[in-house]
Amino acid sequence: MIARILATATTEIHIARRNRWVLIAVLLMVVFSLVLSAAGSAPSGALGADRLSVVVASLTSLSVYLVPLVALLMSFDAVAGEVERGTLPLVLTYPVARWEVLAGKFVAHTAILFTAILAGYGAAAAVTILADPAAVSGLGALWTLTWTSTLLGGTFLGIGYAASATARRVSGAAGLAIGLWLGLVVLYDLGLLAAVVADDGGAFTTRVFPVALLANPADAFRLFNLSALSATPVASGVGGAANAVPQWQSLASILIWPLVSLSFATLLFRKVEP
Repeated sequence: MIARILATATTEIHIARRNRWVLIAVLLMVVFSLVLSAAGSAPSGALGADRLSVVVASLTSLSVYLVPLVALLMSFDAVAGEVERGTLPLVLTYPVARWEVLAGKFVAHTAILFTAILAGYGAAAAVTILADPAAVSGLGALWTLTWTSTLLGGTFLGIGYAASATARRVSGAAGLAIGLWLGLVVLYDLGLLAAVVADDGGAFTTRVFPVALLANPADAFRLFNLSALSATPVASGVGGAANAVPQWQSLASILIWPLVSLSFATLLFRKVEP
């Protein structure tokens, strides 16, 4: 079983290298991380926080939008692409289960994401520490952001596989993936904000709102990382919701969501006709 999954993962990594996805993902993360590290560390002295912690707060906002987008762009054709190219029947002739095929793709794409995240955050940390050696005290927060970003990416990889299995055509899967990104990462928060304003401190704000935040993987990711920074002034003003939700709940959501999305994608993949 492990050998079959790793064989699929190796093939997917070679395909990603050929399609320049490894290079694209790394460059995106490095460029955006360096820009944010230059802009986000400017107010560190006024905040009284170490420079790297300020950068981590900025990178958290970047990760909420960029990591899910990169994950969806890598995964939207995982099933639909195989169907359109006519390679899915060939793959299924081998003694490999469908869930093993999807698991192999997941391992490969997660490895690529982790490499890109590590490169981007590592570059930002290196520049920040070179400018201020005392910023090394923020490395713990940066590592927390790194592994939670990888889990967030894993969640949206599973969502991308599900979209790909549902659409069964690359064009349809691409549109569905972008729609899911807009819905879960952008419009979801706008809807919650409008509901909170309309509720004006009522039952929705006190009871439903925290649960709604935990139900969204992007919001749970943001809550956990902001609560990890709550001991510093960096999180003040933007971490009110993070302080209102227990940290273990946001962590549980971050850990559960990749399993849920991948399991759902596997169920849909089983219904795809070669």
